[in-house]
Amino acid sequence: MKKINLSIVLAGMAVAALSLAASKPLPSTDIVDTAIASKQFPTLVAALKAAGLVDTLKESGPFTVFAPSEEAFRKLPKGTLESLLKPENKSKLVAILKYHVVSGKVMASDVLKLKNGTEVPTLQGHSIKVQNKRGVRVNNAKVVKTDIECKNGVIHVIDTVLLPK
Repeated sequence: MKKINLSIVLAGMAVAALSLAASKPLPSTDIVDTAIASKQFPTLVAALKAAGLVDTLKESGPFTVFAPSEEAFRKLPKGTLESLLKPENKSKLVAILKYHVVSGKVMASDVLKLKNGTEVPTLQGHSIKVQNKRGVRVNNAKVVKTDIECKNGVIHVIDTVLLPK
């Protein structure tokens, strides 16, 4: 009967596990750089810059960002966005943008495990309501794209700008 060296078998298993883990590369860009590179979020990026929140979303986090699409910004009443981007309205813009951010990396699979109607606190201080029946919604916004992974969190695209009450 041939003897098997257990340490060699275990080392081989560890190498196989590492190569499987390495097959999915880790994201190399943060939330802001991912948003810029994707070219899907020019209005959101401009708003983050105007609000002075770029450095915040470059921190280690992790963060979950419910990013309004360009279409979502077009749904705002005429003149709203332009008004929010003015320096005198910076505090209001900051509050709105922080209302789109949740602490932690919440993937779509995690959302599906939540109880329907769960309230989740945002960086702004108020909570958003997550509904996961017949598609995922955050307050009145439909999640239209999920799990854009970043090195410091994840982005989910929504079809409506969230406005805190």
